[in-house]
Amino acid sequence: MKLFERMPSVCKAVIKAKNGYFEESQIENTFRFVSKISTGTVPALSFEGWGWCLGDFSLCWGVDTASLSLDLVYVLWLFFVTLAWNWNVWLIPMRWAFPYQTPSNIYLWLLADYLCDLIYILDIMVFQPRLQFVRGGDIVFDKKDMRKNYMKTFRFKMDVISLVPLELFYFKTGINPLLRFPRLLKVMSFFEFNDRLEAILTKAYVYRVIRTTSYLLYCLHCNACLFYWISAYEGLGSTKWVYDGKGNSYIRCYYFAVKTLITIGGLPEPTTLFEIIFQLINYFVGVFAFSIMIGQMRDVVGAATSGQTYYRACMDNTVKYMASYRIPKDVQNRVKTWYNYTWQSQGMLDEQELLVQLPDKMRLDIAVDVNYDIVSKVSLFQGCDRQMIFDMLKSLRSVVYLPGDYVCKKGEVGREMYIIKAGEVQVVGGPDGKTVFVTLKSGSVFGEISLLAVGGGNRRTANVVAHGFANLFILDKKDLNEILVHYPESQKLLRKKVEDFFFNESDAKDLLQTPDKALIPVIGRRLAPRYWGCWSGCLVRMQRRVGNLPLPSVLLANVQSLDNKIDELRSRISYQRDITNCNNL
Repeated sequence: MKLFERMPSVCKAVIKAKNGYFEESQIENTFRFVSKISTGTVPALSFEGWGWCLGDFSLCWGVDTASLSLDLVYVLWLFFVTLAWNWNVWLIPMRWAFPYQTPSNIYLWLLADYLCDLIYILDIMVFQPRLQFVRGGDIVFDKKDMRKNYMKTFRFKMDVISLVPLELFYFKTGINPLLRFPRLLKVMSFFEFNDRLEAILTKAYVYRVIRTTSYLLYCLHCNACLFYWISAYEGLGSTKWVYDGKGNSYIRCYYFAVKTLITIGGLPEPTTLFEIIFQLINYFVGVFAFSIMIGQMRDVVGAATSGQTYYRACMDNTVKYMASYRIPKDVQNRVKTWYNYTWQSQGMLDEQELLVQLPDKMRLDIAVDVNYDIVSKVSLFQGCDRQMIFDMLKSLRSVVYLPGDYVCKKGEVGREMYIIKAGEVQVVGGPDGKTVFVTLKSGSVFGEISLLAVGGGNRRTANVVAHGFANLFILDKKDLNEILVHYPESQKLLRKKVEDFFFNESDAKDLLQTPDKALIPVIGRRLAPRYWGCWSGCLVRMQRRVGNLPLPSVLLANVQSLDNKIDELRSRISYQRDITNCNNL
């Protein structure tokens, strides 16, 4: 079964080694191995006799469907291991302190205990020895080597110690839950589950908040167990300070732990020396533990809202700057609107800030997934070198335009190409400048001819206005020229396409039929003999002869016949003219 059909777009986990992290060269070796898997030169990794494939859960986390499903299977298994570990962590102290384990239900407790032990054994015998690892930059998938590598790790020692059968002492001491204390040593599976779950969650900070809260609840849980044990040791209700034995014992003792560790106060005064010492330790531990929990919660919430904090700081600084220079209120409101919409639509102010820390290969993978489908549809770049297009994708930048903003104006020198990511733009013109020629929607491209046009051909021919909020990708002419230096063949192809665009038959007809003499440039005079023969030359000369004597009537009749023929073709090329005008922006 193929694990990867292509390189992953985004690494969702850092490749881990035995003693730390890998260098970029080792990651490239890993990708080469992954490519071997996709071509079938390396056999698929699977359980013999189990009927399903186990991927490299400790190494690479791909985006491919197969690898992602395999990774989720391992995370699901870690969930069961963590569930078994939490059973021991929470219930061992409670069964030791509170009288909830009775002869009538002892078989149920033992059944649950041994079921958790079975999960521990399966994890040690089946899953952990089949996790791949990296040695010298190469992925090791040999079963014997994987098993030996696991047995050399500190985790293996902890896993084995966690299964020490102290329950054999049950025959001498009776069923004492404290003999299962070694089961708590399988804590490394709990931390691994946390790391992997956070890597696949979209909003991992929510889980971090829940986990930090559970730490606080567990501290209160242990304190409640100790308080009941002390109360039972001194005698329930023997003093005003101990638990009196009324109501639900766990809830009452938990309430005492909450008031003690959070230092709410209102507790009865301890009377004996043992009670005083226990209460003092409670207060010290409560202040220390609660301050740590508050600090962790602050860090979690701060990390979750760091982007929004940065956005607020940028917006406040900009508003302060505009106020200091007395910028008009309408401009300030548009700037605030831009900040709000950009944050709500993208969740960030600048997408490039997130990608600058990634390797160049990963930035390319992201750019291909986001922009390639749109750029590949641009006719100007069809037939160009594929790597040239990939390099061009990395130069695209996203810009948000507000309703009514001019993307470009008529007469401007075109230095950018625009790709509509979201929203709509309108090409407007006419005498009043408000006539809508065409509306371009998401996925449309305009302005690409201006990137390579020479002379006066890179002037904008119409106004383009954002209709509503519009998010556009922009490719700068300077960036494209820097890329084309390394791809001369693609540069020649692009130049040829631009020349064909300006010297095609439909453009010649449009220029010759325009009543404005200013729109009949030299290019029209060059194309007239090429496409129209002698009659086109007559028409051009006729339009030049403004103050001269009129031409013979026979020649004018021929010219009129040519005009009639052009009128018949006008309806056929009207749609093409609109597209041409948009591409020439």
